[in-house]
Amino acid sequence: MQIIQTHNGAKRLRVLISAYACRPDKGSEPGVGWNMARELVKRYEVWVITRTENQAAIEAELSARPVPGLNFVFYDLPLWLRWWKQGERGVHLHYYLWQIGIYSLAQDLHQEKNFDLVHHVTYGRYCVPSFLALLPIPFIWGPLGGGESAPKAFWQDFSLRGKIYESLRDLSCWVGERDPFVRLTAKRSAVAIVATSETSARLSKLGVKRIETIFGQTGINQQELSQLKQFSQSPLNTPIRFVSTGRLLHWKGFHLGLRAFAQANLEHSEYWIIGNGPERRHLESLASDLGIAERVRFWGQLPREEALSALGQCCALVHPSLHDFSPTICLEAMAAGRPVICLDLGGPATQVSQDAGLKIPAHTPDLAVQGLAEAMTHLAQNADMRERMGKAGQKRISEIYSWEIKGQFLVNLYEDILNLDKVKVPT
Repeated sequence: MQIIQTHNGAKRLRVLISAYACRPDKGSEPGVGWNMARELVKRYEVWVITRTENQAAIEAELSARPVPGLNFVFYDLPLWLRWWKQGERGVHLHYYLWQIGIYSLAQDLHQEKNFDLVHHVTYGRYCVPSFLALLPIPFIWGPLGGGESAPKAFWQDFSLRGKIYESLRDLSCWVGERDPFVRLTAKRSAVAIVATSETSARLSKLGVKRIETIFGQTGINQQELSQLKQFSQSPLNTPIRFVSTGRLLHWKGFHLGLRAFAQANLEHSEYWIIGNGPERRHLESLASDLGIAERVRFWGQLPREEALSALGQCCALVHPSLHDFSPTICLEAMAAGRPVICLDLGGPATQVSQDAGLKIPAHTPDLAVQGLAEAMTHLAQNADMRERMGKAGQKRISEIYSWEIKGQFLVNLYEDILNLDKVKVPT
């Protein structure tokens, strides 16, 4: 364990954050941990417990750009308890055990610092407990997701591996909901923050007393927003080009995007797919079978800057995911002034408003493909619609999805919880 302390100012309220994923140089959940801490330190003294794996990146960032009031405690399991973890393999068990491991550390830290509240930020899985809920201070849980699932009608397109994955995912949620420590976490939460209605419904059944909805787990900071806005300042020339980006997994629905692109059959059009994963060969074969291989480009995994540049060269994002709860790419597309075509499921359905994109009902694969194809056609043939939706998306990001707005949401929530807590103290 190592503590980095950067606060030299006057005493403020003290907040303890649990962030298994927390890095300044990453997006997705690591970016969530880092950006939430950065916003909260504007108002509070913040201590973040995170993995030793994140230490080098955090120390480098704080050395280059110190943040007064932001303190980190790095912890990992003993080698004999983590030797089997290799990359993503075993990550869920490691995450569970890591949370057990930080409890005694958090107890000692609380005795020393006397925190006003504790907040578990990442990972945001509703069916995994946080043992920091046992601390004798108000506990905030989330933003949480994971209650979303792929509609059964879409399983017919999955490989055997994909069907096994979905079955195991559903089983893990079922087991998690019956974990006594998950139920204890739910019971002891002053509030649970959720990103989707599906997760909210699951937490209600677990007995969470108060649930607050935030518009997605992820956000866009001002530097990213300025960078992405530049793409909307230069008009796009032909060809009409769509893009999908992410890990090439069965549940990302890229096969639906390819089928829709083939069905739309637009002249002088292209479809770019950015990312790698186990479904790549299947998707390449599908593009060939559909007769669109010459107009589909598989870029593989690109550095973040190159991926964003590619997004800026396309007229719309196609994101037909079947159970994402807070995809950053939808926010990046809107910030870049690009309409989003998505299924009316999970996080994208919340992130993308009717004036910033096209949300397709997800009843059956064939109907979804038809809806995606019609959406591609509408956007390809209507430059005014693309421009109008792009501006609406940028406005939505500025008003709802900036990290500054999310930080203020948490500040308001914290102060509400602490005021409620004061009312309950006997006199």
